[in-house]
Amino acid sequence: MRKDERIEFLRRVWLFERCSNKELALLATNTTPLHVKAGSVLAREGDIGREFFVVVSGKAIVSRNGIEIGVLGAGSFFGEMALLDREPRSATVTASEPSEVLVLTAQAFTNVVDTMPSVDRKMLTVLASRLRDVEAKYLPENERLLARH
Repeated sequence: MRKDERIEFLRRVWLFERCSNKELALLATNTTPLHVKAGSVLAREGDIGREFFVVVSGKAIVSRNGIEIGVLGAGSFFGEMALLDREPRSATVTASEPSEVLVLTAQAFTNVVDTMPSVDRKMLTVLASRLRDVEAKYLPENERLLARH
């Protein structure tokens, strides 16, 4: 996958929706395209997260405690929390068919942020917005008010 294709693909990922062309180009430069076979474990629950993945093509199964909890397809991503907190993975992700992913390592992300600090701020803003959406959907109003104080 060429750099310009990576830029266009990343532009459609909601996590990067506020990033400028320059920021997307820097992110694309720091990602590595990877072809994986069906059955390849991309992230293992409990392992320390060191990479962020965007599914370009194919599918991956997300499981927690051995129970399938979701399926990721093209445009889906996982591992974003690992870029920010480097804590243990909350789920296992396994390619269920041959797939292509873009990988951004924690070190590459640090390089991106060192070069262009606005990237992580924009990502955090998008994540905060999505968290508010989830909170509004699943928490009653009185619990939301208590959670913010």
